[in-house]
Amino acid sequence: MRKIVHIDMDAFYASVEQRDDPALRGRPVVVAWKGPRSVVCAASYEARAFGVRSAMPALRAARLCPQAVFVPPDFTRYKAVSAEVRAILERHTPLIEPLSLDEAYLDVSTNTSGLPTATAVAKAIRDEIRERLALTASAGVAPNKFVAKIASDFRKPDGLYVVPPERVLSFLTPLPVARLPGVGPVMAEKLAALAIHRVGELRAVPTPLLVHRFGPWGLRLAELARGIDEEPVRPTRVRQSISSEDTFTEDHYLDELGPAITRLAERVWALAQREARPARTVQLKLKTAEFQILTRSSSPVPMPGSARALAEAALALRDRVDLPPRTRYRLVGVGLTQFDDAASQQDALFAPPAVSGC
Repeated sequence: MRKIVHIDMDAFYASVEQRDDPALRGRPVVVAWKGPRSVVCAASYEARAFGVRSAMPALRAARLCPQAVFVPPDFTRYKAVSAEVRAILERHTPLIEPLSLDEAYLDVSTNTSGLPTATAVAKAIRDEIRERLALTASAGVAPNKFVAKIASDFRKPDGLYVVPPERVLSFLTPLPVARLPGVGPVMAEKLAALAIHRVGELRAVPTPLLVHRFGPWGLRLAELARGIDEEPVRPTRVRQSISSEDTFTEDHYLDELGPAITRLAERVWALAQREARPARTVQLKLKTAEFQILTRSSSPVPMPGSARALAEAALALRDRVDLPPRTRYRLVGVGLTQFDDAASQQDALFAPPAVSGC
């Protein structure tokens, strides 16, 4: 039985800004460049109370919270703080799987700090982060990764939530199926069409029926509904791509996809700012109304240096699509791939493995 801890720094970028500038404490802080194409990188909890969220267009954030203080992101500083958090984690285990600059999984089945339980390890980490860095982190403790990640959200901010093995099923049962990893809006709608809204309802569906309906993914759904996740913590896991995609409620012609491509490029650009390595390739993904998938990619020199430039590169890839002009499309995606491992910064906190512009 594994003992997994998921550590998630609370409103990381915004919290660093508030820590370093006392004038920002207690005020709604939005980390973003303020402009028509900018997207929120992070929002303090004071700003979140007004509905401001990461990846939201900055203009919308300003409308929701006119009194917000906009602070341009300083990723060099965030990565330096991130390295300090990493050092704290390494006091307890070498088995650390990074997810981004501000969160990671730890396998503490056998910890190196001599603490008796995973709960004690999580508490010690949170205490050290508060005392040494004047920041807060939330933690989830569970027998596997996906339950630990869900648990870390339950007492945010600055919280600790523990799901022991005997409580995994009761913990998952009332949750919306959208809380399960891999269940996005489209899959949630498909499950809702079958009157499946909660994890407990999903668990009641026979596994063969889920497999018949959804193929191999149906088996994975059945396992998740039962709290089964054998995925180990992978300390050397390296992300190969960053992407974002939209599935439309109505199909569109190719020349109608410009706004969606621009919006997706902004999301991807924000996510890319958390990655220590530069990408070398821009990718555009399309799915037709007949479910034909096609991709176009390029490796421009130099690579795009802003969200706007990334959007322009993705729009240029759209011009290389040679299907009939009346073809309709149900999905579009924008991505960055082929990250340069040689440029990896080993001193970044959770040097990210594998999800706008800021």
